[in-house]
Amino acid sequence: MRPYILSETNWKSVKDREIELAVLPWGATEAHNYHLPYGTDNLQVEHIAAEAAGIAWEEGAKVIILPVIPYGVNTGQPDIKLDMNIYPSTQASILNDICETLNRQGIYKLLILNGHGGNNFKSIIRETGRRFPDMFISLCHWFRSLDKTIYFEEEGDHADEMETSLMLYLKSDWVLPLKEAGTGETKKFKISELNEEWAWVERKWSEVTEDTGSGNPERSSAEKGKKYFRDVTEKMARLFLKLSDSNLNELYE
Repeated sequence: MRPYILSETNWKSVKDREIELAVLPWGATEAHNYHLPYGTDNLQVEHIAAEAAGIAWEEGAKVIILPVIPYGVNTGQPDIKLDMNIYPSTQASILNDICETLNRQGIYKLLILNGHGGNNFKSIIRETGRRFPDMFISLCHWFRSLDKTIYFEEEGDHADEMETSLMLYLKSDWVLPLKEAGTGETKKFKISELNEEWAWVERKWSEVTEDTGSGNPERSSAEKGKKYFRDVTEKMARLFLKLSDSNLNELYE
């Protein structure tokens, strides 16, 4: 039993404990090329949250990890079988209800630990924050926290070398042999500006990639995944610890 994981702990453990920070892992259920499971985003964000919380807990962080939300925004993938979609408005409702519960119980700091690129919480957080002015709602995209080029050779952002390496380290028995994987080749927009960060339109995933992947996983390894996981969780732990220790009346310098 890890006392900082809500789904593992018990009422006796938490009823008199001071909790400063609740972390909400939020993933998605979607195809990840041919070789990775639909639950890739959920498994990764759960493991990262748990490992980081363990490190922060040992250093005194008053943190609790909430159960993962396993569904994300997949509006660009309506024709990919069993890619599960919830709308941003649904996410807003879920976040509202969680904040209402935490706020009522005097837990005012919430970190959304996002594990899916299609989830974009900023506008939702702005709106929910106005409903609960005592809440401090923060957001972290763990997969953007480190420079991936230090760890991996192939570019990509879905079922790529990074995600595959992590899964080979965390849950190799859920990964098909890499010879089963597609190449993860993706098409770019003919309108060049839409391939740059300052212009955006949602991609129709089945027209962008044949195997649902984005990035070639062929160079993936458990060793790369282990090193990346170690560094990501250390960085997340620092964030958990600082948020837990922070005085909400003294956030700026």
